[in-house]
Amino acid sequence: MISIENARSTTGTRTRVEDISPVSGMCPLCIEECPAVCEVGKSAFRGREVLYPSNEYFGQSTAASNKDFHLDWSHFQILAELIGAYGVEPNPDKAFFENADVTTTVATRSKKPIRLKVPLVIPGLGSTDVAKRNWDGLAKGSAMSGIIETVGENVCGMDHDSTYSNGKVVRSPDMEFRISSFRQLWDGKFGGIAVQTNVEDIRAGVDEYAISKLEVDILERKWGQGAKAIGGEVRLTTLERALELKKRGYLVLPDPEDAAVQKAFKAGAFRTFERHSRVGFPEHKSFVEDVENLRKMGAKYVFLKTGAYRPEVVAFTMKAASEAKVDMLTFDGAGGGTGMSPVPMMNEMSTPTVHLEAQVLACARILKAQGRFVPDLVFAGGYTNESQIYKSIAMSNLGDGPLIKAIGMARAPILAVMKSEYFARLAETHKLPKSFSDQYTHDPATFFARAPDYQARYPGLKLGKDIPWGAIGLTTYMEDRIGEGLKQLMAGSRKFKLEFLKRDDIASLSEYAAKVTGIETFDQMADRTMAGILQNW
Repeated sequence: MISIENARSTTGTRTRVEDISPVSGMCPLCIEECPAVCEVGKSAFRGREVLYPSNEYFGQSTAASNKDFHLDWSHFQILAELIGAYGVEPNPDKAFFENADVTTTVATRSKKPIRLKVPLVIPGLGSTDVAKRNWDGLAKGSAMSGIIETVGENVCGMDHDSTYSNGKVVRSPDMEFRISSFRQLWDGKFGGIAVQTNVEDIRAGVDEYAISKLEVDILERKWGQGAKAIGGEVRLTTLERALELKKRGYLVLPDPEDAAVQKAFKAGAFRTFERHSRVGFPEHKSFVEDVENLRKMGAKYVFLKTGAYRPEVVAFTMKAASEAKVDMLTFDGAGGGTGMSPVPMMNEMSTPTVHLEAQVLACARILKAQGRFVPDLVFAGGYTNESQIYKSIAMSNLGDGPLIKAIGMARAPILAVMKSEYFARLAETHKLPKSFSDQYTHDPATFFARAPDYQARYPGLKLGKDIPWGAIGLTTYMEDRIGEGLKQLMAGSRKFKLEFLKRDDIASLSEYAAKVTGIETFDQMADRTMAGILQNW
């Protein structure tokens, strides 16, 4: 395997030649008069900046790992079925893929379970610029799609117009906007809006504010994410902003109060400050008490989102979530990402998603055998399509239905919204790529295939204004692509409801995949089943 550690698209670096040294990633012959800027070379100029995705795209991009973890969802194959059907009458006129049901339910043991039109959740888009810039489309598209969208960490703290009293937030226009955007098109039946809180948010009283003032039903504690394990990070483009956030208690680097730093910033030596939020150190007893306290405050649902930590932390998390009886538990595997995570950390730290799911299911088996509570699970970490969703859900069925009720996605929804808004702007200025407009027209009302359907669904609202094109793009992606694609896969395996997906609906394509997950290979499955059918004829 050839190393690419000295040249990454995420950091805008490259090597002079392609036949690099496999160990170092450097050119075999490194010359003085080299016009290329490799990772080492750029680090000599910009230092810590090269740890992160290219600065010039911050707020207008997302970033994730580009490392091959040698085990992902492509290492499993969905099995087709011919005989019988589950969830529908085995009748050629009934067993049609449009009759497959892709709705799901989370918080299944609460007084009022939350239904989702498609098995998707957006798990925490917080204070990063890319989330804020695209929020209206993300929120309204999520509401239209009938899924849960989560307002991520640090929103109140990053809101310039927030009002504080005795260190506690009493008003945040940005938080109000994020919640109201979702509710404008929410039918009140499917999905919901959640607020996620980290250490900084808890200190600032965001829980109380969201529950009492904004009447938020779903509160989610955040322990981490798969892309990084050092807290939330964003870039600040002005000295004034850096000073403001340091006064609010955030960690800001370099120190904006240092006179030398201010001089260097004004001289153009660097263009952005880094804002970091603190990591938490959860304890079992205090977490259980914390969940109880949130419910006493008025939270109708309490969720937990965690990252891709070492195996013993997975077990700790499952144990704590079980005793606290959290309504939904999200694990976020390595490989995904959104706004600003260190590139080396995205590539070289944390447990990849398939491995993480195998560990979580191993814990779930133990808890189930002991008769203990197993929370409804959501998995995130690099998901973009329906086949990955099918395989992940199917793998989680340990005997009485899948434990994974939905899949979390962040980068893909942001992409859908960004691309939709960008092409709508190109259409306004008559700058669409000719190949695109020739095939799909130059009018968003027609090149968004589902636009007429959504206009009919919301007759009093104007597309592109009341309903942003980003929302149309997101719900088209979620409902029309993923939803329909998932129905087709389910119909192909004759499973017409998600609850019937099982581990033997997928097969491992390698011995390694089978070893990690316990999912049989094709030859193992054939040895187990074929002889019995023919010998007992």
